[in-house]
Amino acid sequence: MPNTTAPSPTAKSTPPHTLAPLTKKWRVVDYVVTAVLGIAVGLIFWVLALSWKVLELGFQAFPPSIGLIAGLWVLAGPLAGIIIRKPGAALLCEMIAAIVEAVLGSHFGATVLLSGLVQGLGAELIFAAFGYRRFSLWVTSLSGLLAAAFMSVSENIMYNAAWQFSFQAAYTVCAIISGIVISGIGAWYAYRAIARTGALSSFASGRLR
Repeated sequence: MPNTTAPSPTAKSTPPHTLAPLTKKWRVVDYVVTAVLGIAVGLIFWVLALSWKVLELGFQAFPPSIGLIAGLWVLAGPLAGIIIRKPGAALLCEMIAAIVEAVLGSHFGATVLLSGLVQGLGAELIFAAFGYRRFSLWVTSLSGLLAAAFMSVSENIMYNAAWQFSFQAAYTVCAIISGIVISGIGAWYAYRAIARTGALSSFASGRLR
């Protein structure tokens, strides 16, 4: 006989799209989708790297403001984290994207692998902090924020060492804003759009109202 017991207040307060998977164990489909996401975002990274010299021209008036597009570089982690919802998804996806960029040939050389590790770790730590149990817009935004913060520190060391501190600080602020907007909020709405197609029906993240 169907269970007609009313849902608990906790269940009522948890929308379907924030639910965690029933198990944290990885399935084949989790690996496949993480790889597909990583490759797709890696292609975006590669195009950005190819266009970097042109992109820089648009920010010559104030070089640190190029951080406003930095959120694109940390998109893979938050996006995979909110879709796969398993430990390591954000880090793995960001690393796959970095590997794709490196293999195709990047303006930044092999350092993109280190960047992928640092950025993926930043994104992963937020989901880990919530025990891989909370997957809301603001959690995803925090993931984008921390990934961008980690990225800005590593890039100030690797690429922006010649800048004065005020420029490095400005770059960090711009990158964090971009991380929140593009790889946090942007990843959330990209996930929602994908989920509405039914492509995520085998994931907890596909349970939309």
